[in-house]
Amino acid sequence: MLFSRAQAQGAAGPVVTTEQVRAELMAHAPDGLDPGKTVWIGLQLVHQPHWHTYWKNPGDSGLPTVLQWTLPTGMVAGEIAWPTPKKIPIGNLANYGYEDTVLLPVPVTITPDFKPPLLGGSVPVKLKASWLICRRECIPQDGEFVLSVPVRGSTALNTSAFEATWKGSPKDLAGESKVELEGNAIKVSVAGLPAAWQGKTLDFFPETPEVIETAAKWTQGWQGAVWTAQVPLSAHRVQSPAVMPLVLAWGESAQRSGLATAAKVSGAWPKVAPLEGVSPGLDAALKANAVVPAIPTALAVPASGAPSLLIALLGALLGGMILNLMPCVFPVLAIKVMGFTQHARDRRGHRISGIAYTVGVVLSFLALGALMLGLRSAGEQLGWGFQLQSPAVVAALAVLFTVIGLNLAGLFEFGHFLPSSLATLEARNPALNSMLTGVLAVAVASPCTAPFMGASLGLALGLPAAQALLIFATIGLGMALPYLAASLVPAVARSLPRPGVWMITFRRAMAFPMFATVVWLVWVLGQQSGIDGAGALLALLVALSMVIWSLTLVGRSRWLLSGLSVLAFGFIVANAGPYVVKAVALQSASSATDRWQPWEPGKVEQVLASGQAVFVDYTAAWCVTCQYNKKTTLADAALLADLQARKVVMLRADWTRRDPAITAALAQLGRNGVPVYVLQAPGRAPVVLSEILSVAEVRAALAAL
Repeated sequence: MLFSRAQAQGAAGPVVTTEQVRAELMAHAPDGLDPGKTVWIGLQLVHQPHWHTYWKNPGDSGLPTVLQWTLPTGMVAGEIAWPTPKKIPIGNLANYGYEDTVLLPVPVTITPDFKPPLLGGSVPVKLKASWLICRRECIPQDGEFVLSVPVRGSTALNTSAFEATWKGSPKDLAGESKVELEGNAIKVSVAGLPAAWQGKTLDFFPETPEVIETAAKWTQGWQGAVWTAQVPLSAHRVQSPAVMPLVLAWGESAQRSGLATAAKVSGAWPKVAPLEGVSPGLDAALKANAVVPAIPTALAVPASGAPSLLIALLGALLGGMILNLMPCVFPVLAIKVMGFTQHARDRRGHRISGIAYTVGVVLSFLALGALMLGLRSAGEQLGWGFQLQSPAVVAALAVLFTVIGLNLAGLFEFGHFLPSSLATLEARNPALNSMLTGVLAVAVASPCTAPFMGASLGLALGLPAAQALLIFATIGLGMALPYLAASLVPAVARSLPRPGVWMITFRRAMAFPMFATVVWLVWVLGQQSGIDGAGALLALLVALSMVIWSLTLVGRSRWLLSGLSVLAFGFIVANAGPYVVKAVALQSASSATDRWQPWEPGKVEQVLASGQAVFVDYTAAWCVTCQYNKKTTLADAALLADLQARKVVMLRADWTRRDPAITAALAQLGRNGVPVYVLQAPGRAPVVLSEILSVAEVRAALAAL
């Protein structure tokens, strides 16, 4: 099952709350903290309905809750005194765990080394806990807790919770128990059980994981006062213990009780059978995952192995060049064309412009790559295009492109607003303009993932920082290469038209691609902050345009209108600005007439387990390539009919806003940007399709299933 890392939210205190569980750190120290005593500290988990966490042996899937303590000197934490679990069937699997409310108590010994504070008071108990909470999907969560425990006073507010847990926890059984190996099953015999239990149907929980077939049918009975059971062994058993700790349970709810025993194993464990029914492709994928877990087998590379750095650099170079064909880059390319035209008869200026543009592009890619790698190393789940997952960044880009569009339209000139020293500097250093144009090009091109780029970017995350940055620099070089080559080839300069009046018309015409980009950015923000956020951004852009217009006036009207427009702009920023960055719930990817279902962690595995194939569209509103594919290939009626006829479940993973679950899923596929399209059938390795999707490619992949 594919799990996603979701950070539990909550302040540093005794309680952490997520959408699925409320976790609270509790203490039971009725007589204070004195050396030689044992006090109890525990983590209580209150699950939402239908959600569960796991026992020390989670069963067929899952992970037990892990507690990491930071305690004052002289306080030593023991192991979790696990309460009696329950069996939780899920499809054809079975897990051992807890629903509703459970307290995981831990004994803490106060040793002679314990030094209470000089002024008495309390000591801090810190806990970092991680748990896996599941329904049909599974979400790893963690939280940090801090609890102040009085040294001399009584901490007994949670006595009832601890006493209820102790009452239902397994007690040691004095009677003899044993396990005999009989072929592919174990025969369990337990003596000395309470008289009230005899003749009853008991629950059986082995503490050693991955030994029995948890969900299989098993038999039990009584031979006088001895309870016996015959339980099938797992076909994929990985452990062969000499002693099997067991827990038996009987009763319901509050009356449920458990007994723990350690059974000696007699007989020879059968050899572990190899996996059966695994396709060669999946078998190769599993082996590759075992050898190189950082580079998942879903990466679409030749079967001979992971791509070398040289192949990755070639893909980065080609992908960077193809970025120039992405529609999101077109407005900036228009500016670059104007710059080339201005230097058409100045070969030296032409070369300098091309080199400066290249420097700006490469340095910008390096800066973005370094920022992403740095944030990921700090624990952030980020991918390519992460900056446009922030409404504030989207709004800032909309402002920037609006200002550039107004400048191109002739409303104002930057030199009129800049100090004379800066205006003179701009005139003396036209190379600076070219370099800044390169920075701007990267700002709008970075959310796009061109063909050949996806695998290279995914590989970069698993490489040392120097090699990863080399890949980012190569993408930048690829993007700038056509213009660098054009600036160095005299024939290109000679083919450009001579400067003239036509350039004024061309410049003003180029304002409209800029405004079109603003429309796209406002639409992206609407996906993140809702209709109110998009409306607020439009109001801000109109107010900003009015401020710029008023500053172009002359005479008294300039001061009057500019003052009023600045006040209006400030009023709108104060009142409408918060709506721009306010996140709203993303709309579901499916509707009554839509074939697409929303992607969720674990849903792919759930669909595959049901025997159906699955097609996943990893997309984002700010990804222009994603929107192009969505309106063309993924809207093709015949293709959708083919998918439906083959009963392929279609899932859409929306990465418009930051989603660590989707980031983790992309990493599993060797990708860290969108678009990504994946087709997978039960028992087969996932097939990652091209970024520029075609109907023919999808049909070819379907035919190969």
